[in-house]
Amino acid sequence: MHQTFRDSFIGQIIYFASGRKLLQHPEERPGFVVPEKYRPREKQARSPNTTSLSEAGADGVGSTEKRRPVDATGGGGAAAAAAAAAAAPGAAGRDVETQSTSRESEASDRTVVDGTEEQFDEERNIVTWYGPDDPENPKNWSLLKKCWVTLAIMLMTSSVYMGSSIYSPAITQTMTYFGLGQVTATLGLSLFVVGYGVGPLFLAPITEIPAVGRTAPYIITLAIFCVLQVPTALVTNFAGFAILRFLAGFIGSPPLATGGASLQDIFSPHKLPYAMGLYGLSAASAPALAPIISGFAVETNGWRWAFWEMLWLSGGTLLITIFFLSETSTNNILLRRAQRLRRLTGNQNLRSHSEIQQGEMTGGEIVRMTLVRPFSMTFTEPIVLAINIYIGLIYAVLYSYFESFPIVYVEGYGWSLGVSDLPFAALLVGSLVSYTGFCLWNRFYFEPQFFKAQGKVKPETRLPMSMAGAFAFPICLFWFAWTANRTHWVSPLIASSFFGIGATWMFMPFLTYLPHAYPEFAASVLASNDFFRSMMGAGMPLVAVPMFGNLGIDWGNTLLGCLTVLLIPIPFVLFKYGPWLRARSPRALHDEDIENMPPDDTAVREHNADQVV
Repeated sequence: MHQTFRDSFIGQIIYFASGRKLLQHPEERPGFVVPEKYRPREKQARSPNTTSLSEAGADGVGSTEKRRPVDATGGGGAAAAAAAAAAAPGAAGRDVETQSTSRESEASDRTVVDGTEEQFDEERNIVTWYGPDDPENPKNWSLLKKCWVTLAIMLMTSSVYMGSSIYSPAITQTMTYFGLGQVTATLGLSLFVVGYGVGPLFLAPITEIPAVGRTAPYIITLAIFCVLQVPTALVTNFAGFAILRFLAGFIGSPPLATGGASLQDIFSPHKLPYAMGLYGLSAASAPALAPIISGFAVETNGWRWAFWEMLWLSGGTLLITIFFLSETSTNNILLRRAQRLRRLTGNQNLRSHSEIQQGEMTGGEIVRMTLVRPFSMTFTEPIVLAINIYIGLIYAVLYSYFESFPIVYVEGYGWSLGVSDLPFAALLVGSLVSYTGFCLWNRFYFEPQFFKAQGKVKPETRLPMSMAGAFAFPICLFWFAWTANRTHWVSPLIASSFFGIGATWMFMPFLTYLPHAYPEFAASVLASNDFFRSMMGAGMPLVAVPMFGNLGIDWGNTLLGCLTVLLIPIPFVLFKYGPWLRARSPRALHDEDIENMPPDDTAVREHNADQVV
């Protein structure tokens, strides 16, 4: 608990405000023994025949494995990229979050020349973990602490995602208050979605800056998000309302883009999918839960109460995370350790890998990687384009489908506003059922393949669940279309659960497949996906209102169902021809690269330990 509070946002404020006298780290306490490699000592002559530091055993920093370059873009969706990359077996050491290990390995193989210790001393000045069991390493945290961080990330993600559809029950009242048509009033939902689609392109890179880390951006942006709910609830003109909704989505976006990276920081590759499944569940269920939360309050007290409830939800999350969310970024933790060791030893040459890398990046490189590459890869990589189209259209169909609920349950079945929002819970039930299936699949299908191949598996092994999920969407939409207002209300309710099933079985495989297939460009491909699905999701509610008005619930949802039928072949094509497409891409992971990967010894060791237990 001491370490958790010390590394929280409030803990760090207390630490610095006290002049580093309170909540101290091990290096700042009496009796701390500086590791041998960081102690000042005189240079000694070395034999010119020395071939590498790792062979000499002098640097003590670990592996001699050589790895491919790392994509350190940190662009919009950078973190969601890194997170899912870790879920891709064999990608460990390639993504943004494991760059210190990768560079450490490369450094340990460098040759010492001219019979001097200059290179040796340079490597001795690299600050890393004190050992494989270092308690400061997030991957060594207790299971309880890891579960707590996962819960905190889920709360932040849900708090922001709820901000989109929590406005849905209030649309009718805002139409009357502002004197607007329904399409214009729906902009309150669409602009919020646009905001959290654009926001990661600009805000997510901040969380990848080693000197900043993840926790501070999470807390600061969530605090501003909370503040924005107050003027949104009090505004008296629609222009101001629309601007505030966009700003709220924009400023609240970091947890949506980088929450997955925080999970990747703390879980090993074979355990990460379970945490990522919960993270995805919170993201998928939040838009369905939000109308239920606000429906009765809006019906009783008016449209402004949707945003007062949003303030309470996000404010409660802020209150919890500001005290108990620890920093998870390896880059930030090691950078701060290097700073403490410099003060302790007086050796100003001590640096973490992240500090060195941070100094090498130029502003132009960051802009190109975060803003240009995500778009260029969309239109030059068939795999990226296909998945962006699939997830983007599913996202658009989801928000369009939501627009039919008031028509069915209020106008058709005659329910009150609050009660008519309860059927949204069917999607949550479907998501919970499908998550259970996803865990079973990962445990009994994927993990055996992963350990049998020692982590060297193809990206396509992630896709089978998406093939099953592809059929859930048309089942839901066709069933709903032709039973709503024609049969008992329970029938369309059951149909809705299939959308939750499909969302989980489609999103999770695709969002782990992309960074596995493009480990050096994981940040860019998921930034691209995040942006395109948000843009498509933002536009469709504006189209859905007149579509259902002209076509009705039956043919309107049938049209949406037909769109999802056209998408069914995509996961099957990628499963069969994905290796062929990757082999012809200069940016994708090739099968020969997988064969040449070193075994994932850490994950295999953890698996063996689990088997013993």
